[in-house]
Amino acid sequence: MSVPSIPFLDLVTPHVELEQELTAVFQQALRTAGFIGGPMVENFEKEFAAFCQTERAVAVSSGTDALRFALIAAGVKPGDVAVTVPNTFIATTEAISQAGALPEFVDIDERTYNMDPQKLRQYLEMQCSVSGDGKLVSKRSHRPVTAIVPVHLYGQMADMDPILELAEQYRLIVIEDACQAHGAEYLSRKHNRWFKAGSMGRAAAFSFYPGKNLGACGEGGAVTTNDARIADAVKMLRDHGQAKKYYHDVEGYNGRLDAIQTGILSVKLKHLPEWNAKRRERAEEYKRLFAASEGGVQAPFEPSWSRAVYHLYVVRTADREGMMTYLKNVGIGTGIHYPIPLHLQRAYVSLGYKKGSFPVTERVSESIVSLPMFPQLAREQQTRVAESVAEFLSVQAAPATESVSIG
Repeated sequence: MSVPSIPFLDLVTPHVELEQELTAVFQQALRTAGFIGGPMVENFEKEFAAFCQTERAVAVSSGTDALRFALIAAGVKPGDVAVTVPNTFIATTEAISQAGALPEFVDIDERTYNMDPQKLRQYLEMQCSVSGDGKLVSKRSHRPVTAIVPVHLYGQMADMDPILELAEQYRLIVIEDACQAHGAEYLSRKHNRWFKAGSMGRAAAFSFYPGKNLGACGEGGAVTTNDARIADAVKMLRDHGQAKKYYHDVEGYNGRLDAIQTGILSVKLKHLPEWNAKRRERAEEYKRLFAASEGGVQAPFEPSWSRAVYHLYVVRTADREGMMTYLKNVGIGTGIHYPIPLHLQRAYVSLGYKKGSFPVTERVSESIVSLPMFPQLAREQQTRVAESVAEFLSVQAAPATESVSIG
């Protein structure tokens, strides 16, 4: 009898479990014709703002739009520079470019895979200068640097205290890319309390792509902020620049999130704390299983100031391709997030970066592999994943061991 496969991600089970509640959302929309805007959208915005511990949340059509609108609403202008990391999905830099700004990069911390505050400091001190009018200017592009976009990758927040301190020192806007971090928390040493992802910068962007910790049944996103002016500006930007129907204060976009999706998200949001807790439990189990093995796999690092929500469970290994092939052959799904850093993508050749520009990101990108991670992942499945990884490593090491013993 064949052994059941272990998927990289299970999107079927949670929807089957919630089918009755999710169907009720669709029925409500049908019976009220409330498809665009209205109570379901407004209710979700209030609920998500409360969840993120922010004053406001504005639902939009995608995480990319959320970041683009947040940047524009916060005051990033065409010709500006926004600093981010090359170890992220391209949507981060697309949003910067589509806001009219230029992305420039700093390298990541090799343990957390997030923005390295020390590298950010070096960039601001050594790769920028202060113009006569007091503006920070990139020596690379000769453009004003106005924003920092830290990415909370894989469900873990970047080290925000030093990033915010540098932003304050250089008068820069911080927009969090929290598209993978719904519910993640950060212990601020400065304020001596925990903060939710999306509550520390001037604004933040979230994605509700189906595979996220909080996913819609389609596309979706949101901007969170404590600044009412930013929230109001995002509302206008998502709706063709109108504050009132047919009165357009600015030229905007068609970036609304429809009512059915927000109703679905409201249903799922009630379960998100439990789902995130289960992800953390699964991460702890993986950590225990890999610690019991003989090495060969580097588990994720979670600092004392972090409560990650493990959107992805990313390990490092020397023979990434070999491990993925072996796991595929025994029915275990895997992924790579992300195989080619943004500064080496063909889309960004014009930025002028080369191999070696960001050595930590490049080193990490060659060895990372994402293992199955979802709330419904069973302990027996995790044990099988870990045992299969151990089997691959033992097979890989066998020839070397044998040659040593013969000699």
